[in-house]
Amino acid sequence: MAMLPPFTGCVEGDLSCGCEAPARSRHTTPACSSPRSLTPMLLSSVGAGQSLWNYPEVPSQSCCPLDVCFDRHFLSLGGLDTRIKFKFLTPTHRLAPGVGLLASPGQDGLSGWDRAAQPVGFGARQTLAGSSDSASASVILGRQPSLPETPFIYNGLTLPASWGFRGHLRWEQRRLCDRRASSATAGRLRGGLEWLKQKLFRLGEDWYFLMALGMLMALVSYTMDFAVRSVVQAHQWLYREIGDGHLLRYLSWTVYPVALVSFSSGFSQSITPSSGGSGIPEVKTILSGVILEDYLDIKNFGAKVVGLSCTLACGSTVFLGKVGPFVHLSVMMAAYLGRVRTATIGEPENKSKQTEMLAAAAAVGVATVFAAPFSGVLFSIEVMSSHFSVWDYWRGFFAATCGAFMFRLLAVFNSEQETITSLFKTSFRVDVPFDLPEIFFFVVLGGICGIVSCAYLFCQRVFFGFIKNNRFSSKLMTTSKPVYSALAALVLASITYPPGVGRFLASRLSMQQHLDSLFDNHSWVLMTRNSSPPWPEELDPQHLWWEWYHPRFTIFGTLAFFLVMKFWMLILATTIPMPAGYFMPVFVFGAAIGRLFGETVSFVFPEGIVAGGVTNPIMPGGYALAGAAAFSGAVTHTISTALLAFEMTGQIVHALPVLMAVLAANAIAQSCQPSFYDGTIIVKKLPYLPRILGRRIGSHHVRVEHFMNHSITMLAKDMPLEEVVKVVTSTDIAEYPLVESTESQILVGIVRRPPLVQALQAEPLSWAPGHQCLQDILAGGCPTEPVTLKLSPETSLHEAHNLFELLNLQSLFVTSRGRAVGCVSWVEMKKAISNLTNPPAPQ
Repeated sequence: MAMLPPFTGCVEGDLSCGCEAPARSRHTTPACSSPRSLTPMLLSSVGAGQSLWNYPEVPSQSCCPLDVCFDRHFLSLGGLDTRIKFKFLTPTHRLAPGVGLLASPGQDGLSGWDRAAQPVGFGARQTLAGSSDSASASVILGRQPSLPETPFIYNGLTLPASWGFRGHLRWEQRRLCDRRASSATAGRLRGGLEWLKQKLFRLGEDWYFLMALGMLMALVSYTMDFAVRSVVQAHQWLYREIGDGHLLRYLSWTVYPVALVSFSSGFSQSITPSSGGSGIPEVKTILSGVILEDYLDIKNFGAKVVGLSCTLACGSTVFLGKVGPFVHLSVMMAAYLGRVRTATIGEPENKSKQTEMLAAAAAVGVATVFAAPFSGVLFSIEVMSSHFSVWDYWRGFFAATCGAFMFRLLAVFNSEQETITSLFKTSFRVDVPFDLPEIFFFVVLGGICGIVSCAYLFCQRVFFGFIKNNRFSSKLMTTSKPVYSALAALVLASITYPPGVGRFLASRLSMQQHLDSLFDNHSWVLMTRNSSPPWPEELDPQHLWWEWYHPRFTIFGTLAFFLVMKFWMLILATTIPMPAGYFMPVFVFGAAIGRLFGETVSFVFPEGIVAGGVTNPIMPGGYALAGAAAFSGAVTHTISTALLAFEMTGQIVHALPVLMAVLAANAIAQSCQPSFYDGTIIVKKLPYLPRILGRRIGSHHVRVEHFMNHSITMLAKDMPLEEVVKVVTSTDIAEYPLVESTESQILVGIVRRPPLVQALQAEPLSWAPGHQCLQDILAGGCPTEPVTLKLSPETSLHEAHNLFELLNLQSLFVTSRGRAVGCVSWVEMKKAISNLTNPPAPQ
């Protein structure tokens, strides 16, 4: 027997004539000329150290080469699966038409093949699978029996029909051990990678999650701003190049925003109705524990991005922002990333973990709009939460910092900024920004902003209710929202047409240019006392304040007219059913109030206020900054707008007067009206729990027993099944209190409706009435849940309210000495608070 090198992939076998002569590997010999019966065989050894392939000794001059490749052998000892893959490589091998080969198991241990005999062909990889109880296996390759006398054709030579193949395969022990070792190594490698993935996600998952969230939302925010800026510039170019014809200029000014608003409303509403509006009221409701379907769906994200981009592209005609929608977008992105995280780690969803991440996402939404991480976190806490865990502080600050840094870094990379700076750079006097007597004026300004904010909130809520209840407008809002949006946009665009009324509204300025001009530290009244600047035909970026001046109206007239018109125009814009933010318009409106007040002070004290023998001129820009923070803070019931104003301008020299103005405005607004977002929740009839403001209403003296619901539907363990069925079919509540018995009424747990209905439906129909009770269903596997938190009838309304807000609860059962006596939900809590604030008339 000739010894060949170990098997390395392909082996050439020989078509043998049956003669005793050594065969040679990788050699081609002349074809056999004698038509004798030939039995080619491939034989492998099993002993370690032996060659893998041995051939019978045949005369070399009578051999015809046949290339056979056996690859990826999977053979295991002891009854495991065996898989043999092989391929005929020589392309000249073929059979006569209609004749093929059959592969069948040999007689030395293989069993359980997929098929007893499988047709095989040349040039195609074949696979046989089975099992073996020994270390060897064989495959016989023979002719199909359909045409037994049809000859083979090999290299143009017709061979007798009696020719056949027999491939006898065995694997040597060393190769089997190597494959087992390789499989074990691969298994350990996979296990190590899995362990590394688990550790990376468990030890630092929050960091990865929050960093990705901040960077993604910054990218979305910057891309949106870039696209909107391009569209606005195109609109301005069209308006300039259209010519001097008033009709064409009017059409170019109005048709553009009307088309964008109609598309924004129609597109967002067609994808999902929940994409319209601000989104902050819905997010606040979700963070309070209420589940709102589709509000965090990823398809809502795309609809809101497209709709918001169209809204912002309208420019100063519609005069809306993007803070609220971007908070909603950030929360949706956080919810999606949370689902990706749980799918990657393979853990079930954690409700509390999700709430923490959504709260951090709200801060990211504000930070990536204004590049203000500190105020973004504080603003989201004030708006979204009544109670906030200090542990969640670092999540919000980390995510907001990543988002704000990325947002400003993109501006530097795009050559818009030389370095990372604030959005609205100011140049207030640093050495003496204000005199001590001016503190009084700042407080008065805060009071004025608080009063105006109360009027604004009241009128906005009343007008929104009128639009919903009016027959004509409600029909449009129900069936043709794009039509209503187009009509509202047409009214707003017509009023802001620059050659018309828009001349007195500085309508050629964008929202950012409005703030840049209003924060100017020079007094416009004093600058126009002896000179009258012209109104340029095109906007002058170096003299934006010229847009506020008119020879007849003066600075006071244009600012006052701006405030009067924008008051109701903002209210009208908030009713348009499209994605839009309402914080930035309110911020600009407050800046105009402060500017008007500051110009008035500057007019009264043209030389400045004398304090300590030193006279410093008045800076109306500081009053504009205080007015913006105070009015927006009063509308939203937040204090963090003061910090937001400092981060947006990059100067904190007016910290004390601005904060005092914000406090004064909030003191008035919070005592008179709900915030803008709470008012929207009320108008939209979203689930909410009103706050208890102050102790004077006596919430500490009202007990749970005074307002709890005494009629509750309970299930007892000894209740017959027919009564259980009646209770379930006559009610639709989500969970039923479970008591020990009908007599004792001891609360022992909760039974949820879906598993109870499923258990009742699975119960055999043959059960006899009166012979089975609920205990049998519970013993059969219907799950129950323990009652971990209960109220006492002696608990005060104030304590119950704090508990509901702190834990985001929807309802609690009331027990007395273990007995279930009632329940308290948001409905009872709201009614009790309403009776305290507005007591019913005596009967």
